[in-house]
Amino acid sequence: MQPGWLGGAYLWVKAAHVVFVIYWMAGQFMLPRFFAYHAECAAGSAEDVLWQQRERRLVNIILNPAMIITWVLGLMLAFNWGFHNGYWLHAKILLVFVLSGYHGMCIGWMKAFARGDNKRTSRFFRLANELPTLVVVAIVILVIVKMI
Repeated sequence: MQPGWLGGAYLWVKAAHVVFVIYWMAGQFMLPRFFAYHAECAAGSAEDVLWQQRERRLVNIILNPAMIITWVLGLMLAFNWGFHNGYWLHAKILLVFVLSGYHGMCIGWMKAFARGDNKRTSRFFRLANELPTLVVVAIVILVIVKMI
């Protein structure tokens, strides 16, 4: 059992945190891929409307709830450990802020598509899709190795 205010619930909270991180990252990987395909269709077309529906569902059903739950559970764990647990935790939280900012950028891109105002190419979205991968790799290394 982990000491702290979570007591015996610690491992359950940690497991739930990992599950919702997986959901959030799955959505973070899917949405820019949707944008890559969406960028190839004409604004106002029937295909455009379908992509907008898919993107909105992904954001509303998976991405937003998973991000919120990830943050809540992650903060519970951080307060349970105490923030003095090493600089790795500070670095991890900073990287989660980066992922949250990326999430916000994706929402902005989704809104641009909805307005018929996308100015980015399919290639841009394919490249943008790599950012969460790099950040997640860094987070996993920080958490497992607890370096810095």
